[in-house]
Amino acid sequence: MTAFMEALRTQRWDDHRYYLHSRINQSLHLLSALSFLVAYGLVFVDPAWAALLAWGVSMTSRQAGHFFFEPRGYDHVNQATHEHKEAIKVGYNLRRKVVLMAAWAALPVWLWLDPTWAGLIQPAANLTEYAHDVGMAWFALGVVGLSFRTLHLFVLADVQTGIVWATKILTDPFHDVMLYWRAPLHLLRGELIDPMPHAQTPAH
Repeated sequence: MTAFMEALRTQRWDDHRYYLHSRINQSLHLLSALSFLVAYGLVFVDPAWAALLAWGVSMTSRQAGHFFFEPRGYDHVNQATHEHKEAIKVGYNLRRKVVLMAAWAALPVWLWLDPTWAGLIQPAANLTEYAHDVGMAWFALGVVGLSFRTLHLFVLADVQTGIVWATKILTDPFHDVMLYWRAPLHLLRGELIDPMPHAQTPAH
């Protein structure tokens, strides 16, 4: 258990110090985390509407922060290039995220063009039922995306790395709230980039 918790701490630390320098990105992660926490509660009521919230708000805000606001130049805090960080990324790097988000965008189109989903489901009778079907498709995509990368990490690294990553992803909303609740305050003060003095020394 000690090794597991240390590996989890390392993955969280690397994610923060490598990929969350922008205060806008941090603030969007806070929004994402809060939305995910609501979605977690909704899962027990209706997984489809939970997925609509998780993908429609949580994932879009989170990925927008990475794609549009996070610096991609040389990382002087960590003495690393953007290419190096992308190569060693444990989870979904930007290239993999493009594939994932493309699948996310394609599913509603597919359901609109083929409401029975190749005969697997009953066609939606109205927009509410269509939205519910989209939500279930997105819920399935989330499960598949998490499972696929976890199993992929089993092969690329080892079982513990995959399980640690899956644990990190599922608990990120709780951790992100604790880590980034001050980010909007820094933005209001005009600070666009976190100077990260804590990341310029070895992690403790």
